[in-house]
Order: sequence, then structure tokens, then C-alpha cells
Amino acid sequence: VQLQASGGGLVQAGASLRLSCASSGRTFSSYRMGWFRQAPGKEREFVAAITWGGGITYYADSVKGRFTISRDYAKNTVNLQMNSLKPEDTAVYFCAARPGGSLYSIDYDYWGQGTQVTVSS
Repeated sequence: VQLQASGGGLVQAGASLRLSCASSGRTFSSYRMGWFRQAPGKEREFVAAITWGGGITYYADSVKGRFTISRDYAKNTVNLQMNSLKPEDTAVYFCAARPGGSLYSIDYDYWGQGTQVTVSS
């Protein structure tokens, strides 16, 4: 499984961005697809995840109600719609995949390159 993240950018607080993660290779209904982020000087943290088959979602408390994760079967992508962005959302965002297991633990098997999101105040 190879993952390619895109959609980052520089926005003002309160704006929206949509990240996409394109997946090549086979993904199965049991796969978990996740988004993580890493701010400068901080550890990588969980943001949101979805099960590829059932569409079960899980969010970090810090983004609940503002971010929405979804999957597009036709395009084989997982998207992260980010609304009401805050300066503390500034980070490099990574998409990841794993064939099963926890939605939110960081030990995913496959990782894409990061995409920078910068939110100015």
C-alpha cells in the first residue's frame, strides 16, 4: 500500500482546508485509514481515522466537531475536511493505513509523506 497526501496550505484562523490521501495497492474492508499530525517539537499525534469497509470513524477530542474524515471508493482516497481551523492545528499532517487493529494508536503499517498545514492567527 502506498499513500500520497495532498491539500495542505496556509490559511487564516477560522478557514477550512480539505486534505486527501490517495491509496495505491489493495485495501480491504478491514483496513483502517488514519490521519495523524506532528507540530514542531512535538510528538506525532492521532487526529482521525475511519474503517475502509464499514465507515466507522474516530476522532481526537481536539478536532471533534470541526474535522470530518470520509472515504471515496471510486477514487480510492480518504479525505479530511478541516473546518474552523485554529493556530494550534498547525502541523505536518500524515495519512496512514493498517490492515486491522486500533483506529487511534500510532503503530500504523503504512505512511504517506506529510503535507504542511499552517494556520495563522
